[in-house]
Amino acid sequence: MSTVAHVLDAAVVVSAVAALAVTPRALRREVRPGRAGAPGPEALLAIVVALILVNQLAFAVYVQRVHGGSTEFIARYLPPGWFDVPRGNPVVDWFAAHTPAPGLLAPSVLRVQAFLELPLVLLSFAAVLRRLDRVLYVRTARSPLLPLAAVSYTVAFCAVEWDLRNPYTVDDIVIRVLSAVVTPPLLAWIAGREPDTTPYAPRPLVFAVDLWAYGHLMLTLYDSVLLYNLARLGPRLESTLTVLAVLVATTFVPRYEELPGPRVTALSHTLGRGLALFLVPALAIRYASSFGTPGVAAAAGAVVLLAAVAGHAVRLALPAVAGTAAGALVVLWFPAPYYEAALLPAAVVGLLAATATCAALDATRQPLDALP
Repeated sequence: MSTVAHVLDAAVVVSAVAALAVTPRALRREVRPGRAGAPGPEALLAIVVALILVNQLAFAVYVQRVHGGSTEFIARYLPPGWFDVPRGNPVVDWFAAHTPAPGLLAPSVLRVQAFLELPLVLLSFAAVLRRLDRVLYVRTARSPLLPLAAVSYTVAFCAVEWDLRNPYTVDDIVIRVLSAVVTPPLLAWIAGREPDTTPYAPRPLVFAVDLWAYGHLMLTLYDSVLLYNLARLGPRLESTLTVLAVLVATTFVPRYEELPGPRVTALSHTLGRGLALFLVPALAIRYASSFGTPGVAAAAGAVVLLAAVAGHAVRLALPAVAGTAAGALVVLWFPAPYYEAALLPAAVVGLLAATATCAALDATRQPLDALP
């Protein structure tokens, strides 16, 4: 087994143990409303995505002007599927023709993105969590879970960097460590200024739509700009705009219900607890499944999942079966080219099935104390 695999396996175990130890206390933190004035995680996420797109444009210009349109200088160090840059694109050609010193764009090769990837991942998580429960978002972002996640993700990022070493690897590792230092305090600061911290019971159905939309956006970013495949973004622009419209529309949907059924409430609490528990080990588990030991990643994921459902196992047993079966059918019927592309639709359909089952059981008005 390689050193990288050992590092990722260790990161999985340590981050899972840390999450199990820290999360219960983090979820009990007192939350007070802050003063409005700071941008929320969604606004900062939009800025980070814009910076990544600008960097992709800079990279395309750099390749065209400095390397004659060839990406071989860097592509030979990385697996196939990277560096599909636009060719014959009028926007790129215009910028290339009007850039006076293209050599100054050299940092666009891997290094700028090395700084931005951690804020992208953590802000995406924060934005999704805020859609589910603003109180939980503030508790999580202002707890030790956030810096622990930054450390865990940076270790995973750097391990993969080392496995795919190239002339920029050392620079990238230093930059990633710097990003891990500055990102958590920024996110904690904006969470501390969240003006609305009124506790309510979230609606899993609305959250499922938000989860699908954010997941779709992240998968689009991954397959296009995060792998320097800016040329692939154009064909996906229409679906991306549609997803953005969905996210805007769901901001106007009532997100909370004052008297949800007991099983829907239990599902909401389990969702929040599960997201908080998976925050720290999530990326290590993902990369260990590809670069480390899949069995270690699966075992850690199972332990964290069991911890998430603790206390609600009986009342959510049937919804969990329904959700798991629905998600499994999605994976079987709609095979995907990579892990995340299969996981997203399975998770969304599974959540919808579990929510529908909870609502149906609540409609029977069977009291919880009658459950075995």
